[in-house]
Amino acid sequence: MDNKYDELERKIKSYVVENVVMKQLSDEELKEKIDNITQQYCNDIYLPISIKAQIAESVFDSIRGFGLLDGILKDDSITEVMINGENNVFIEKAGKLIKEERTFESEKQLTDIIQRIVGLAGREVNQANPIVDTRLPDGSRVNVVLPPIALCGPTVTIRKFSKTPMTIQQLIKFGSITQEIADKLEILVKAKYNIFISGGTGSGKTTFLNALSNYIPKDERVITIEDSAELQIVNIDNLVSLETRNANASGAGAITIRDLIKSSLRMRPERIVVGEVRGGEALDMLQAMNTGHDGSLSTGHANSVRDMLSRLETMVLQGADGLPLEAIRQQIASAVDIIIHLSRLRDHSRKTMEICEVVGYKNGEIILNPLYVFEEDENSTLEKVSGGLKRTENPMVNDFKLKLMGYKQTI
Repeated sequence: MDNKYDELERKIKSYVVENVVMKQLSDEELKEKIDNITQQYCNDIYLPISIKAQIAESVFDSIRGFGLLDGILKDDSITEVMINGENNVFIEKAGKLIKEERTFESEKQLTDIIQRIVGLAGREVNQANPIVDTRLPDGSRVNVVLPPIALCGPTVTIRKFSKTPMTIQQLIKFGSITQEIADKLEILVKAKYNIFISGGTGSGKTTFLNALSNYIPKDERVITIEDSAELQIVNIDNLVSLETRNANASGAGAITIRDLIKSSLRMRPERIVVGEVRGGEALDMLQAMNTGHDGSLSTGHANSVRDMLSRLETMVLQGADGLPLEAIRQQIASAVDIIIHLSRLRDHSRKTMEICEVVGYKNGEIILNPLYVFEEDENSTLEKVSGGLKRTENPMVNDFKLKLMGYKQTI
């Protein structure tokens, strides 16, 4: 909506706040009231019906909704929202960051919206607990940091949730993988290989995990564990989704990923899907993979496949300080079967860079066997990356699970 209507919108909002007793009104009643007041205000000026409707909607959103966030959240082309205080709003569109012209009216308005968002998920954020991870009703992931921790004012980062569950077909369409590789991944998931997806921030780990999860046979019992629930696994009836919980204002009541993994082992899972491991829970995840919960899937932050293994070692040490490094490496080598590494490239495209098999442990080192590696072709430029995953000459070593499922060919 054009900025020239902002003043009119402010006048209507201020009239509504001063003259309407809103506590007693439902959302529908308040909407109707605002529609009527907008109509009266616009009697003497010619405005298209669509603009009147937009003004009324903006006024309602600023009172009962999320203010200017509502319009941003409705725009499916926006993938991420970053709010650095009330005057600095940035959005990510098609991989590019853009500063939003509109801002929040005041720090108080932004703080009220934050409390509304956090309250919807039954969480709380305040000076005693100034950092919170939560989600919006549509599943979008939200991180909030309040002053005095955030020096530039209340800071909100929203990772928008796709309304349509990510499928392998969409990954193929986006050029992240090919149909041939998708077919091989389907076999690996169905044969219950333990798969780890690694990559940097924004490389598409959760998206890829979601797509892979939909290869899980629909008659299995699956338990998903996440900081804030965003996986959209369809076609599985016996699905349990678990979500962590922050401590309350008095510092009690926190439920961690580690707690949830331990609890899930008593829920007779056939597979455990952990949204992301980033700490001591890595040890519990590896133990679950090693104790009959084959076919488990998870993601982790790393810059390469080798880096993912080092990160896993560090994470396990956080959960079991004093465990010998050799024991940790043996645990990783026997638990993780396949690592898929993703990357966000210079042209902002997300690509699968490597599919690697973990083949065992020898002479103090975890042995890797790269199966597919991304190679750029002659069409690549500084602005545009062109290329694809190429099958290496290395045969797959651990084909025991493939034979168990009756698969006779090679991966």
